[in-house]
Amino acid sequence: MSGEKIIAVNRKASHDYALEERFEAGLVLTGTEIKSIRQGKAQFKDAYISIISGEAWIKEMHIAAYDHGNQFNHDETRERKLLLHKMEIVKLQQKVKLKGYTIVPVKLYLKNGRAKMEIALAKGKALYDKREDAKLKDAKREMEKAMKARW
Repeated sequence: MSGEKIIAVNRKASHDYALEERFEAGLVLTGTEIKSIRQGKAQFKDAYISIISGEAWIKEMHIAAYDHGNQFNHDETRERKLLLHKMEIVKLQQKVKLKGYTIVPVKLYLKNGRAKMEIALAKGKALYDKREDAKLKDAKREMEKAMKARW
């Protein structure tokens, strides 16, 4: 199994936050969790990442119960450990201590058969920033439409 298969994307992250720096993290999962992820049954709508005693944890990430699992099926919203290099964790922890920074999950995907998550160091956007982004997006769309009509 080679290449990447995208399982879930957090579109709201780029809308609500200014994503500054991205990292790739592995996940510590149980057998039924990885089977559910391979079926595409994962979402991180309300998920967030916190650093506790030098380890990164993702909380409130929902992975549906595996269909063919038995009584050993996993808890759907349990805390899961993220695998990052020590220096990456230290860097993230220092930035999060600054006001306004947080760590958000951006994308969940399979890479060479292993579950990976793209996380980003983010700063919250104000309402006027969101409006400005929407205006720029609309202007770009109008410009592309005009260029297409020219041809």
